[in-house]
Parts: sequence; structure tokens; C-alpha cells
Amino acid sequence: QVQVVESGGGLVPAGGSLRLSCATSGRTSSRYAMGWFRQGPGKERDFVAAISWSGLSTYYADSVKGRFTVSGDNAKNTVYLQMNSLKPEDTAVYYCAASGTPLTGLSHRIKSEYDYWGQGTQVTVSS
Repeated sequence: QVQVVESGGGLVPAGGSLRLSCATSGRTSSRYAMGWFRQGPGKERDFVAAISWSGLSTYYADSVKGRFTVSGDNAKNTVYLQMNSLKPEDTAVYYCAASGTPLTGLSHRIKSEYDYWGQGTQVTVSS
């Protein structure tokens, strides 16, 4: 079993920045890709970004490309999401997830491919 805990959310004005962290523990040897998803009020949980286990490949939703950066520190079993130029429409609960099996390509964008989820952290961007 892998435990996933997000942190770093908060309230920020439009144009500001936040960095979310996602720490994993437990059987981290069973963890492969890491993904970030978000769920706004009354909306579905959507893909934001992901990073492969090797860290060599990253994936982004079109809506955040160029503004958000996902990175990882395997030694710390932690993944980060640096969010810049934040917009009010980025307001959501952000969830971190870990896959228990290797993912390839577009699979990184599919939430059903992830086995372990955190509780989420609220990000609110004021206009």
C-alpha cells in the first residue's frame, strides 16, 4: 500500500504562484507514475499534469501548459507541482495520485490508471 499526502494549497491572487507537494510513503517501491488532478466546484476531476517514474517524461493538460511544472525527487519520494500565472479558473481541490503499475504515454492522463490517491489540497485563486 502507498500513502499519498498533498500539501501547499492556499489562497493566492490572480497572477500569483503556488507550489504543491505530494509525499508518498509505505510501499513506495510499488509506486510508478505520479499524477496531479483537480476538481472544481460542480465539475469532474480532471487531469492536470503527470510525471513518469523515471522523471524523464512529463505530461500536461493544455489549460496549464506553460504555466505549471511537475517535477519529482525520488530520494524524497516527493513530487511537486509548481503553479505560476494562476487564474481564477485554476481554483479547485488538487489531488495527487500514484499508479501501482507502469504507465505509458496517454495513460498518464487517465485517472482510472492511478491506484493511490491523496485527500486533496484546496487552491483558491482570487480575481
